[in-house]
Parts: sequence; C-alpha cells; structure tokens
Amino acid sequence: MQKKALSLLLALAMVFSLAACAQTPAQPGTDPTPSASGSPSPSAAPSAEPSVEPTAAGTRSFTDSCGRTVEIPADISRIAPSGPMAQIVLFALAPDKFVGIASKWSKETESFIDGSYYNLPVLGQLYGSSAGELNLETLAASDPQVIIDIGEPKKTIAEDMDAMSEQLAIPAVHIDAYTATMGDTYRLLGELLGLEEEAAVLADYCDERYSGTLSLMERVGGNRANVLYCLGDQGLNVIAKDSFHGEVLDLMTNNLAVVDAPSSKGTGNESDMEQLILWDPDVILFAPQSIYATVDGDATWQSLKAIRNGSYYEVPFGPYNWMGFPPSVNRYLGMLWMGSLLYPEYVDYDLYTEVARYYKLFYHCDLTQEQFDALTANSTGKK
Repeated sequence: MQKKALSLLLALAMVFSLAACAQTPAQPGTDPTPSASGSPSPSAAPSAEPSVEPTAAGTRSFTDSCGRTVEIPADISRIAPSGPMAQIVLFALAPDKFVGIASKWSKETESFIDGSYYNLPVLGQLYGSSAGELNLETLAASDPQVIIDIGEPKKTIAEDMDAMSEQLAIPAVHIDAYTATMGDTYRLLGELLGLEEEAAVLADYCDERYSGTLSLMERVGGNRANVLYCLGDQGLNVIAKDSFHGEVLDLMTNNLAVVDAPSSKGTGNESDMEQLILWDPDVILFAPQSIYATVDGDATWQSLKAIRNGSYYEVPFGPYNWMGFPPSVNRYLGMLWMGSLLYPEYVDYDLYTEVARYYKLFYHCDLTQEQFDALTANSTGKK
C-alpha cells in the first residue's frame, strides 16, 4: 500500500500543484488554514446537475457537478473532505461522518468546535497553497466511503477525481460552491449524504443571507463606504478590487484598491504608504493579526484620514477569518459584520443575534455574549 500510495502522491502532486499555481490562491500567514476552493463566481451555476439514481443493492449512482456518474454506497456514514473549504462546508452538515480532517483545527477553534473532533487524523489537501500534501496512506487507512471536494472546479477536476477514485478504490465526487449559490451546494450535499432536511436548513440560511445582503446594498445605493482592506506585517498589502478575495468587499463597499493586475492570492497585492495616501479611504479594515494595534501611534499612518478619524477596524477572527481565508461559508459572517459596521442605519438585524445564529448552524456552538464581545473587541469602533 505504501508503494502504491507514494506513486499516486507523486503523480497527483504534479497535477494538483500545477493547477493550484494557476488557479488557487495561497493564504496569508495570519490564517491557519489555506483555501481549498479556488475563486467563487457569483453568476456561475453548477456545471452539471447532480442526481442520485438507485443501482445494485447497497449502492446508488450519483452524478456530480462535473458530470461524472459515480457509484456510491446507498447509506454513507464515513466521509473525507478534500481540503479546508470542504471541511468547513461539510462540518456544518455532517460533522459526525468525518473520518479525518483536511487541516488541523487552529487554536482559535477551541472555544467553538467540540473537542471530540480534535483527534481525527489529518488527511491533507488536494488544492491550495499546500497542494500535493494529501496523505494518501492516512486517507486510505481512514476508510471513507466517499471523498468530497467542494469549491470552484479546476480545469482538471474530472481527471483529478477519476484518478483519486481509481487509485484508492474510493469514490470521489466534486460539488461546485460559489458564495452566491451556496444554498444549492448544500441541497446537493443533502442528496449525496441522505441529509436532505438538515441540508435544507443550511441552504435556506445561505439563500436568505445572500439575498439579504443584496437588498441591503440596494437600500444603501450610492452611499457606499470608501474602503481599503489592508494586511501583511506592515499593513501595506491590499485586497484589490475585482480580485478573488475581494468578492465580498466589492459587493458591499467602494473598494479603492484598483490595481492593474489584481492578485488571486490571499496575501493580496503589494502596495506602499504613498499609494495608500493617494487612495485615502474613509474606512480601513485590517486583517487579523496585522498592525491594527499600532497604527494609532504611528505618524505615517496618521496621514490617512481613516486613522485620524478612528475609522479603522480589525476583521473578526474565530474560528476563521470572517471575511474569508479560507473563502468559504464564513464569508456570510463578513457580510453581516460589514453591514452592521458600515451601514447601521440601513440594517434590520442585531449583529450578535445573527452571529449567534450562524455559529449554531455552522459550528454547532452556542455563542455567548461574552464570546461575541471578545470576537468583535477590535471590530466595532476604535473610538
């Protein structure tokens, strides 16, 4: 098995690393888990309508989002996520079916994720900045009934899934996932796992949250905030307009970071203070563990009106960055937070109530007011 696994790892690593370099963003050092998804496209629809058909006793036929018809067990109780995005999406729906996790839970998850999930074997991931680090021997030993990849389909997705299925003798399926259509993703996962009712609850939430954000921005109209999202050790990298990681920022603000070549990486585009002064945003969002805590006493940063006016905030983090990184369903928290932060006169919800609802649905956690206050301590007003 070891020889076979090593052979597959070498072959897949070449394919996946090339695909990842071309398409999948690396994640910033401030985040514990890199993306496994690729760029979501709000206007895109799944490339094929997945369906389940009964076959021989004990199995059924499932057509995944890339049009592959895969024979899967009739009843699925053991699943393996292909990467961090799949892990986040699937944890909300079927945490007790996990035989392993794509990446270790970060220290920040300890307050929110039940400890019973911490001892699962780490399987690695197919795509992302750690592409090719899939531990095939651990994956095979964990004995999943199906491997589930979730995200934007890579160009080689069908071939990748076929190779995985053939080499490990474990069916592998891909389900498309985009921020605008995550409800459809959950409904299809519900069909796959026989959890239609549970998936419908999550799907309806995603539909509600996204349509609610669109409605909010219609009310805001031309009163969008002029914003920069700054990250990096010096705070001089920016999430650019029209970049993959700028999707929610672009949806809800006037993202001033217009550059010639928006980076698809989670580290954003490099900039400098001179350019930040030229942009001179009304609001600055700092990535978690960036330089938020020190800019108030920095004369150079005081050149920016957002800093002088105290209109700068740290993106909440726990168990993941609320704005993405990895860019999964946690982006809905970013929508809630930015709506309440930037457009309080237009929102029709209480932020704590809605965040607690999200944590219950997606992390199976009863978020207390004290936990919420700690999460948002630097995120709802410096002055």
